[in-house]
Amino acid sequence: MTTSGIIGAGLIGSQIARKAVELGYDVVISNSRGPETLAGLVAELGPNARAATPAEAAAAGDFAVVAVPLKNYRDVPAEPLAGKIVIDANNYYWERDGRIPALDNGEATTSGLLQEHLRDSKVAKGFNHIMAAEITTDGKPSAAEDRRALATASDHPEAAELVTRLYDEFGFDTVNIGLLEDSWRVERDRPAYVVRQDAAELKENLGKATRTP
Repeated sequence: MTTSGIIGAGLIGSQIARKAVELGYDVVISNSRGPETLAGLVAELGPNARAATPAEAAAAGDFAVVAVPLKNYRDVPAEPLAGKIVIDANNYYWERDGRIPALDNGEATTSGLLQEHLRDSKVAKGFNHIMAAEITTDGKPSAAEDRRALATASDHPEAAELVTRLYDEFGFDTVNIGLLEDSWRVERDRPAYVVRQDAAELKENLGKATRTP
């Protein structure tokens, strides 16, 4: 897989694009405002990146990254993502997204909602619990004792395996939570959210998480 389709060019999407290009991936990046608004970012990223519509980015990518405000997850184009692995970097901020009762009541997960929308795709949690700037600054070689760890979860083993490989290339260890139904453990306001932690600390923090009653 050499082309990443990125849907959402905000802080997280842009940083993933920067690191992916650095690692030799081709990047097709999109936002809701149109490719012309990404001219500056694409110029910075260089010849291995281009701007497109979300549908075009979805179609072009061997895999995709979704990093849009959660309130817009139903706008992610489903048809061109059918059969593909989709990495979900979304988080629930009710102040921005409005109240989503299924999340407030602990009946769903953010990645589970995206998987329901993208029924023919293979969704995996990824890159949601790290500050955007740290995606390109905190990675370390695999032999580093204090290497930071990030979590993933998926109902599809091959999707979790792709996230694990990307994390390693980006300079992070991986802790696999398991299925999407357990991915709430790394959502907002839980102990593992946006803190620097190695694999052992991440596992401990995941175990400390409590579900919204």
